[in-house]
Amino acid sequence: MPRVTGIVKPHEAFPGVARLDRAINDWTNRRALGPRADAALSRLSAAADHSVLWVGTALGIATTGRRGREAALRGYGSLLVSSLLANVVGKTVFGGERPSLEPLPLWRRLADPPTSPSFPSGHSASAAAFVTGVAIEWPTLGLALAPLAGAVVYSRLHTGSHWFSDVAAGAALGAGVALAGRALVPDRAERGPDVPAGPPAVVPALDDGVGLFVVVNPAAGSGRLLKEDPVAALRADLPRAEVHVLGEGDDLRHLFDEAAGRGARALGISGGDGTVSTAAAAARAHDLPLAVFPGGTLNHFARAADLTSMGATIAAVRTGSGVTIDVADLEVDGQDGPPRTVLNTFSAGVYPELVTEREKHEHRLGRWPAAVLAAARVLRRAHRVRMEVDGNEGEYWSLFAGVNRYYPQSLAPVERRRLDDGVLDVRTARAERRASRLRTFVEVAAGDTGTRLARRVPGVRRHLVVDATAVPSLELRFPARGAVVGPDDRPVPDDGASPEAEASPPVVLAHDGETLSLDGVGGAGPVVVRLTMRPGAVRLYAPSDPTDG
Repeated sequence: MPRVTGIVKPHEAFPGVARLDRAINDWTNRRALGPRADAALSRLSAAADHSVLWVGTALGIATTGRRGREAALRGYGSLLVSSLLANVVGKTVFGGERPSLEPLPLWRRLADPPTSPSFPSGHSASAAAFVTGVAIEWPTLGLALAPLAGAVVYSRLHTGSHWFSDVAAGAALGAGVALAGRALVPDRAERGPDVPAGPPAVVPALDDGVGLFVVVNPAAGSGRLLKEDPVAALRADLPRAEVHVLGEGDDLRHLFDEAAGRGARALGISGGDGTVSTAAAAARAHDLPLAVFPGGTLNHFARAADLTSMGATIAAVRTGSGVTIDVADLEVDGQDGPPRTVLNTFSAGVYPELVTEREKHEHRLGRWPAAVLAAARVLRRAHRVRMEVDGNEGEYWSLFAGVNRYYPQSLAPVERRRLDDGVLDVRTARAERRASRLRTFVEVAAGDTGTRLARRVPGVRRHLVVDATAVPSLELRFPARGAVVGPDDRPVPDDGASPEAEASPPVVLAHDGETLSLDGVGGAGPVVVRLTMRPGAVRLYAPSDPTDG
């Protein structure tokens, strides 16, 4: 075999390493595992060529759901970096000869023996990086994959492809890259079910439901299979609660006001997020605790409060378990009435359409692929919205404001981990930079990990379109009729300029699944919209003691 040179050859620079390498090489050459095991190790080593084995594994992991996709992304990202360092940098700088194949029988040798420099082992670096990256996000799965990575590392010794120092250095490099990635992009620290959504609140224990008035919206959750019957559950477990099934023509807020006037001790709602926000406004107005029975299709708010079933809320009502949560007040100049109570999200631009399009496909494709597909479809036909955001005037594809911090850190976040952060989580996508439509799509496609990584790299960060801030209040100012630029993307040259802008459609705001058009609001002048956090404004029946049960 021709001698491969490098700047420093470990086997010659460190005599002790060279002796250890030769001793282990002699031992593995004498190690007889049998023809079947020899063939299996040769096939496994070949399968790991060009990381094909790990790419297939990552694709399989990604199909298991959100956690699997995050584990696969971190594992594969760690693999790419470690492979680059091992195969391009390491082998170029260090080089070194590979072991002689003469002592090995033919059936133990690879069909296509490697001829690149020996130090370090790229296969070992990739295996260790991938499995360590997966373990950071999903420790149990990483532990299950560790024997496979170990077999790949040993196969490089058993087939005579590497010295022991090659595979040891490669494995250390791969694991180190993954751990360094964790320091740069922290792993997902999900709030466990034993952590309350907010600080404890004093709420009355209503063992049989006496004093509780509940409105059930029978139209909510119509898209769910195996839907719980909220009326049956309430009558069985809270038999003395007053249950009203919402009928056509009923005024939901009026029903709650009347119940409070009759002396109700708590208000309850079973329905979608829009009806829950109305119930929360009534609970605030009358200083009564709120019971939310998950009856909608997605139950965003209920899931954030750890109310994942009718039984969870019923248990909290019967035992008097509660937390205090934040809400936000939405005020629109020119509209009469008190501020609207916002529990979940407020948005302008393409965010509502992005969410609707994503939710149509996420059960079939998974959340991340569905988000990419939704971004591709929605951004292609999107209109710009001209508005002033806290004094910064410009054109935007989208504005999102979440009550409390939302995750992932992208244009279309989907979940909260607490309900008492005390801040509005604001995400904006500016439409004034060159190729902003394409750049917005790329940022959505990069996902949570890619976005967090990009924001930590100064040279990349300044080119991003999506901005994220956390503020206690937000003021928006919209010119008359919204001043929306059409899908020709004028005046950005890269996005296909057109000499004429389309007639601007009215701006539509969305909050908690409800919409509000600004068409005709404010007359000929600008429309001012304010969103203000109200920390601890609502007492909610929810799990409050992490040691209970």
